[in-house]
Amino acid sequence: MKTALDELARQIAPKKMGMARITLNDFIAAYNKGEAELIDIRLPEEVAVWQLNFGLKIPATELPERLGELPKDKLLVVACPMTDRSNIARTYLAAHGYQVKYLQDGLLGLMDRLKGGMAGDIALPESINSAASLAG
Repeated sequence: MKTALDELARQIAPKKMGMARITLNDFIAAYNKGEAELIDIRLPEEVAVWQLNFGLKIPATELPERLGELPKDKLLVVACPMTDRSNIARTYLAAHGYQVKYLQDGLLGLMDRLKGGMAGDIALPESINSAASLAG
């Protein structure tokens, strides 16, 4: 009997590994088109220290209980500070049938990509933009 994990194991080949990740610019383009959702899988204490103001925050340790919160009509892009945990989470979600990739260069790379004047490259939800306008 074949399982979803058996199918994932068949995809562990150098030529197919690129399909498991998404570049920062490709993520930003897909997010801006409404085609992708960012899933920050860090632990709450990590998010408390620094966070993005967009995307879903679901610790990897809570994914089994919170699968129902994930959109099924978008590419899920899982991210942690680098890529170790996000690749494991990607594998878990792929085994559950989600279209999912991990963010190449991780959240730290995304923060570096969006720093300063480049922050406007990502289309944030109106509620976040309004709050930022009032604060600034």
